[in-house]
Amino acid sequence: MTNDILTRIDGHAGVISLNRPGAIHALTLDMVHAMTAALQAWKADAAVQCVIIDHAEGRGFCAGGDIAFLRNSALNDNGVSGLRFFHDEYQLNHLLYTYPKPVVAFMDGITMGGGVGISQPAHFRVATSNTRFAMPETGIGLFPDVGGGWYLSRLEGRVGQFLALTGARIDGAECLALGLATHYLASEALAEAKARIATEDVERIDGILGTLADTAPDARILGNIFDINRHFASDRYEDILASLDGDDGAWAVKELATLRTKSPQTCKVALRQLHESAALSDFADNMAMEYRIASRVLIRPDFAEGVRAVIVDKDNQPKWDPASAEAVSAALIDAIFAPLPTDEEWKPL
Repeated sequence: MTNDILTRIDGHAGVISLNRPGAIHALTLDMVHAMTAALQAWKADAAVQCVIIDHAEGRGFCAGGDIAFLRNSALNDNGVSGLRFFHDEYQLNHLLYTYPKPVVAFMDGITMGGGVGISQPAHFRVATSNTRFAMPETGIGLFPDVGGGWYLSRLEGRVGQFLALTGARIDGAECLALGLATHYLASEALAEAKARIATEDVERIDGILGTLADTAPDARILGNIFDINRHFASDRYEDILASLDGDDGAWAVKELATLRTKSPQTCKVALRQLHESAALSDFADNMAMEYRIASRVLIRPDFAEGVRAVIVDKDNQPKWDPASAEAVSAALIDAIFAPLPTDEEWKPL
């Protein structure tokens, strides 16, 4: 088992600690496998009554997936190894979503991409003043996966579409206000919370977290809800851009400038993804859809180029292909969402 994942049993709690501080605990395939193995073992272990997911040393909870590995796959093996990563990561996401024992995720720090995928399925999601939550995939030509379509599409109004398209970072108070977190605790209270969860009746987890909860600051995003719902009302990306372009207010100008830096292909994919996710009743169906998208988007030009611009060369000057929303055809989006051959479709564990 990889040292990037530390597992132990503390009292009646199985504890999974992400331990890759140099990469802000970004998930590798070995880490995905280690987490899955631990969860599978504990599912059948009567001594383990709940699961805690946190991070060990260093900042951040989890910055996402291993983007460098995925880009290397896109460039060098036609996405084969990258798609295996997505396949197994999505199985982990689904395992957490359907887990029969209470799961508590401590989102104490950066919680992005793959970190969202392992925290949002948890029954209890604890935010702190350190929490910085985002799905920033439109900036690297990917898409808000790991269940992002399911969670974001179920937020009130059009906040999910706003977060998916802009990649906006929100803090712990905003996560609590939007329902992305169930509790807000001071970082200093986390050790006591974990200790009590591991030793007290599992029926008391909500009460433990509630007793230790701190009063969250005002959620800044709530002040922009009217503008978010108005400007991001359409599932047609061109309409959103036009709506923002027609508003000379500072907020609209800022958000339009942000969208101009994102992959037009990814933005159109995200809007359709959230639209289709909202109509699904089974999380497994959502993950199967996201796997179809991943199988196409991983090897499209925008992903390798986006990672180059943002992470590798850091010039922040991606050359998107297609370069504009108008140039992203309906046929291209249809092809990205098309079913896979039956034997290639994603299935849960």
